[in-house]
Parts: sequence; C-alpha cells; structure tokens
Amino acid sequence: MLEIERKFLLDRDPKQLVEEGTIIFLSEQRIEQTYLALDEQQEVRVRRLVDLATDEVNYTHTFKSGNGLMREEIEYSITASIYEQLMSGRKLVPLTKNRITAQWGERVIEIDIYDQIQLTVLEVEFDSEDAALTFVPPAWFGKDISSERQYSNKKVWRDLQNGSLL
Repeated sequence: MLEIERKFLLDRDPKQLVEEGTIIFLSEQRIEQTYLALDEQQEVRVRRLVDLATDEVNYTHTFKSGNGLMREEIEYSITASIYEQLMSGRKLVPLTKNRITAQWGERVIEIDIYDQIQLTVLEVEFDSEDAALTFVPPAWFGKDISSERQYSNKKVWRDLQNGSLL
C-alpha cells in the first residue's frame, strides 16, 4: 500500500483544539514503537498499541520503504507472543507516544505526542500525491516537516538508542 502523508509541527495543545471545537476527538492510543532493522530507505518496526478507552492491546509488524511524502507501507497484525519473541533479548528502548485520532472538517488527522522528547506532530493522509501537494493547511497546523528527516520516527528512535535526542 502506498502511504501519502504530510506532517506538521503542532505547537498547540490538542485538548485546547477539542475545547475550541476546531477538532473532534475520536480516539487515543498509547504506542510503543521499536525498529528491528532500518537504513536510509527501508525500515522494519513493531508496535504495541493500547486503546486508552478500552485497554484493548494490539500488535503490528510494519515494513516501510522510501522517505518523505510517499512511501510504500506493508503493515499487519501479529500476536502478543510473536511481538514478545521479536523483542526478547534485544536491549532496545521503544519510542513511546500517545496518538490522538480526530476529525477536522471532512478529514481525519492524527496527533502524536511524544514522551521522551518535546515534540507533537500532526499527520494528514491523502489519496494521491497531487492532493497532498495542493493541500493548504490552516496556520494552526504549524510548520510543515514532511521532508525534514530530523523529525522522522526512525531518526528520533535512533537518537533514543544512542542517548542523544533532538
């Protein structure tokens, strides 16, 4: 599947956006994300996702290829047992964040609030590259960081392993 998304450096509190009626809260997940392999063009990661309303836990295994606006993504569910086997014996520190899924007008947006660093990122997905390129974000979205690698999850995760964050 082709993932087409733009990312923005949100400098507003998502709760305030909900209170103002700018966005409508849909759900929130707690995410622990660990990379099993990565290089400049590809990544393999696993995630443990907890729905904060229901405490339901899911696990995913994802392969991504490419950088920037458009990337190839293959993601599927795995069992807790497989997740534990993949993580077992590795001394890796997961990247942790809360993900708020919200409705903004006709669009669904995702807001990631990271724990280990001062960073809140808003993501918008698109059906086509043209739609992504012609999209005009509102000012409150903040700076477009779609092409800035220092904000990529894999870069932040790598820094976390080395003990050197943004």
